[in-house]
Amino acid sequence: MAVSRPLWADVERRPASLRHVGRVDPVDARTFAWQLSLPGVDEVFVAEPTEVVPEERIARRTTEGVRHAGVVTFHRLSDAENRVTLRTEYEPKGLVEHLGALTNLDATLADYDLGEFRRTAEHEAGHR
Repeated sequence: MAVSRPLWADVERRPASLRHVGRVDPVDARTFAWQLSLPGVDEVFVAEPTEVVPEERIARRTTEGVRHAGVVTFHRLSDAENRVTLRTEYEPKGLVEHLGALTNLDATLADYDLGEFRRTAEHEAGHR
């Protein structure tokens, strides 16, 4: 029986739990090519982890394509409850990205995807 990696650690499975991520393909052992499908914009970038603390924190930055950096942290609140936080920093390029930043659409889409991630993680936890 194969042991599955936790959802947070399995980059290639993220498109199944994040609606706006079209694909994630490994480039090498450390970097992954991401394809995002956002309203009015499709983005492609290559990212690498800059810090990984299992079950606590994953930080990453882009090395090619759209420039941004981010960190996701996992906080255990109890045996049945966790908090996941996401922080992403980027400089909007072009009209669509500037409008997304001004109207908080970027934050809304990130919140939506975090909700999808939560539902997927809860579903997997319920089937163990």
